[in-house]
Amino acid sequence: MRNLTRLKSLQALEASARHGSFVGAAGELDVTPPAVGQLVRSLEDWVGYPLFRRTRSGAERLTPVDEASDALEDISQGLDLLESGLNKLRGRKARSVVVVTASQALVANWLLGRLDDFAARHPNIDVRLDVSDRIIDLAQGEADIGIRCGLGNWKGVKSTFLMGEEIIAVCNRSLLPRDRPVTAGWICEQTLIHDGTPHPDGDFPAWRDWLARAGANQPPEDGGLKINSTAAVIQAAIAARGIALVRKALVAQELEGGRLVHLLPEIRWPVKWAYFAAASAKALRRSEVAAFHDWLASKGVESR
Repeated sequence: MRNLTRLKSLQALEASARHGSFVGAAGELDVTPPAVGQLVRSLEDWVGYPLFRRTRSGAERLTPVDEASDALEDISQGLDLLESGLNKLRGRKARSVVVVTASQALVANWLLGRLDDFAARHPNIDVRLDVSDRIIDLAQGEADIGIRCGLGNWKGVKSTFLMGEEIIAVCNRSLLPRDRPVTAGWICEQTLIHDGTPHPDGDFPAWRDWLARAGANQPPEDGGLKINSTAAVIQAAIAARGIALVRKALVAQELEGGRLVHLLPEIRWPVKWAYFAAASAKALRRSEVAAFHDWLASKGVESR
């Protein structure tokens, strides 16, 4: 005979461990932090020892003790299975939700145009987009799955390679010269748009580096338009404000639609950064997150 009278306490324990605080767990469970604390303490009274090591650094922080850490994987899987069973009871009315995070530029230029395919394949899964250029904490459940560009070595998540990336020069078609070919020398004479977004260890070129590879005799001055947002750099190029160095995947639709032109395509600059589907092991145990993950992986193969 199963004893599920402590189910709410187990939910409180699992959420508190993921968020590292009663405050974070309370926000997820839609109760007050004291209520979460009381549920956890009732479970501690039952097992006979503290389940968390408590430290204070602003908000109260919680670290599971060894026994709790060993049990939490089973508890998490059990809660996931309960949720899955409830959805099966609802049958056709059941709809699952996947929260996906990605940057504004990637959502606009790569993901949105492909989501209809996912909806057709999985009509009972709703996708909610968290569009943000900041790194969402996937390990702590701020989103279910993320599409990230980087080296793929983020802590606390599984990273699945989707596609590589390279840097290309682009501009609005209206800026192209009518009486001379596009050359590195001509580009040096134009307004250059500089992306000031940090790309640590990514081997992203500055204009001076790229133009040197393209054969420019004299490096350009440091002037031009400096922007600290990749999405805004792309929009400035579309608006004919100058010539930009951009990630190729982020402007694929603009190139296909003719709103941007790829300049000197023979100049190749692959970078170390690539695109990955990133999610925690806990999130991937949910069937809807696993389905979106596998679909992303298939779209990445098509884009290579």
